[in-house]
Amino acid sequence: MICLRPYVPADTGEILRLFYGTVHAVNARDYTPEQLDAWAPECPDAARWEQTLSAHRSYIAEEGGNIVGFADLDVPEAYFDRLYVHRDCQRRGIAALLADRIEADAAAEGIAVLKVAASVTARPFFEKRGYRLVKAQQVERRGVLLPNFVMEKELIKA
Repeated sequence: MICLRPYVPADTGEILRLFYGTVHAVNARDYTPEQLDAWAPECPDAARWEQTLSAHRSYIAEEGGNIVGFADLDVPEAYFDRLYVHRDCQRRGIAALLADRIEADAAAEGIAVLKVAASVTARPFFEKRGYRLVKAQQVERRGVLLPNFVMEKELIKA
């Protein structure tokens, strides 16, 4: 059974391993090895990750005591920042469970429109959830350009 709980700083190491493994396995069909290394380096800045995850509304998906996914919401920016599910746990509804929680929290905070920068891989997931494409863009990570998509979803009808 999948349980959601708030992030705690002790989760950072396991999250970083999940992030690296997932990006390099799941996103490999849509990005080059150079892009994957720029996006998810072997030695990320753990202190920076801990800082942003602690500052955001961050959730962990756990199964059997293991982290199988995580997501976070930057409330002041109305931005769905990260959503990752372990490469061995794809297509089991974990991403939807995390996204439901992030969207519910955003709506409870009065966020009318939630923004996300979706990867090529994640774009279909967000489209199925009702996000609309705002623009395609190229973002730079460690000197390498990566394509992604600015998308948004109306949470509170005007």
